[in-house]
Amino acid sequence: MLFQDEMHDEFGTWPVAYIPYGGADFGEISAVAQVVAGGDDAAYYEAWVNSADRLSQQAGEALQNGHTQSARELFLRASVFYATSYHPLYGEPVDRRLLSAFRRQVGALDRGFALFDPPILPVRIPFEKTPMPAYFVPAEGAEREVRPVVIFTNGYDGTITDMYFASAVAASRRGYHCLLFDGPGQGEMLYEQGVRLRPDWEAVIAAVVDYAVQQPIVDSTRIALNGWSLGGHLAPRAASGEPRIAALIADPGTWSIAGGFREAAVHMLGVSREAAADLGALDESTIRRFDAVVRDNRHLNWKVVKRGFWVHGVQNLRDYLRSAEQFTMESRAGRVQCPTLLTMAENDSLGAFAPIFLDALRCPKKLLRFSAAEGAAGHCEMQNRSLINRRVLDWLDDQFAR
Repeated sequence: MLFQDEMHDEFGTWPVAYIPYGGADFGEISAVAQVVAGGDDAAYYEAWVNSADRLSQQAGEALQNGHTQSARELFLRASVFYATSYHPLYGEPVDRRLLSAFRRQVGALDRGFALFDPPILPVRIPFEKTPMPAYFVPAEGAEREVRPVVIFTNGYDGTITDMYFASAVAASRRGYHCLLFDGPGQGEMLYEQGVRLRPDWEAVIAAVVDYAVQQPIVDSTRIALNGWSLGGHLAPRAASGEPRIAALIADPGTWSIAGGFREAAVHMLGVSREAAADLGALDESTIRRFDAVVRDNRHLNWKVVKRGFWVHGVQNLRDYLRSAEQFTMESRAGRVQCPTLLTMAENDSLGAFAPIFLDALRCPKKLLRFSAAEGAAGHCEMQNRSLINRRVLDWLDDQFAR
């Protein structure tokens, strides 16, 4: 562990995944960890923000001195550091420090993107009453050529900055245009607009695809959808109802939100399989015991109470479980028609049902496994993103070559 606190280490080591793509260097991450030491969430936040402010200042100085490339790199790196600062502060009411860091994150990202040639500019994708923020990142070295596009979709708590460094840089270098966006319950849509997560992700992706096919440099016959973290559920759900998706990647292949909670109810609380079939209908005594287990565990409290309640727009565990039950590929998996790649990391609980998911698919399909021996056993292979990017993009190259 780089950070003394387990939760700080979980969040604070995200930028390790971005090292191959210019999002951070190990020494910078380690230096922040030393400043945080045994401090609380406020100390964690301040250490990351102070480092991000320093990078932003250096970026401005580089720009003034005519060093455009250095300025671009530093602004983008600052965006990563701002993005890493506020995850422990999740929850409602929304912490003003979270909003402050997020706004500086977006500002740094915009300033860095504006220094590309041609510049990458923020856009808005029309969607119901609240347009979705997005960026179209062209393929490196082929900025004006017609190429396939990869639409990237986040999960519970990643941001556009995270998707860019975790996946889009590698895809752009491989010759793919990339489209990054915040959907309902994600990033700006949640933090600033209060728009919550929804299960019918096909409606969200339909709007994104509508935007993509309007771009003259997009090959509309080769549109890939790549979801990571909870996006490993949202992306397949979207593909089950959006026929314009030509290839699908789910990292990890996630059958449902409720599945893990169902297993916990059975094995930890002694709930029968029959009673656990509908978690939102559990008896009040079981709900109270379940709630106590969640709140007594710092990680679970953050994931369910702070993050889950906020993202789903609920106030209690029963309503959260009712909402979670709606996020399932039951009766949807067989509708996915495009070639599909699921991933499964050795120690990632979200991918535990990936083999069952694979069996339910009726399309051309493949399962990629990642192991501790490869340094890729954790959630979304965050300790070895270059490995998963190579394998995923090799698979995608093969699909689109056909």
